Amino acid sequence: MPKALVPGAPQAGLVPLRLPMLADVLEVEQRAYAHPWSRTNFADVLRSGYHAQVLMGGDTIVGYYVGMQGVQEAHLLNITVDPRYQRQGWARLMMQAFALWAGSWQAQTLWLEVRVGNARAIALYRSEGFEVVGQRKAYYAAGRGQREDALVMRRSLG
Repeated sequence: MPKALVPGAPQAGLVPLRLPMLADVLEVEQRAYAHPWSRTNFADVLRSGYHAQVLMGGDTIVGYYVGMQGVQEAHLLNITVDPRYQRQGWARLMMQAFALWAGSWQAQTLWLEVRVGNARAIALYRSEGFEVVGQRKAYYAAGRGQREDALVMRRSLG
């Protein structure tokens, strides 16, 4: 079970991402990544009706994830834990919530991409039952005009 954010803090819980939360979510996104999603990316998520959940600890955003429903499959597009709360089990909690959501409408497969250099995330995904099934060349921006490959990972729910 994840650690408490601070002693005596309220329990964390997931709530749907809403437009008024975007500024705070963007702050977390920018703290967490060298190449963060933009406000437009998140606004598109809301407009498209994707499954976007924010993990709140009281009034504090701990993290969030964005998933997309497909035909008997779900695709994890973004999962982020505020760097201040990383290595406390929150990403695993959100991964499990994502899988429960997908299973609730009978998805058979979960998909995601991850930077080849993100060893911590790859280890988490493997521990949650994902396997590498492919690689996308030059998928992610990596700065100074460079690109980084992505591993394509899959988990069967069936």
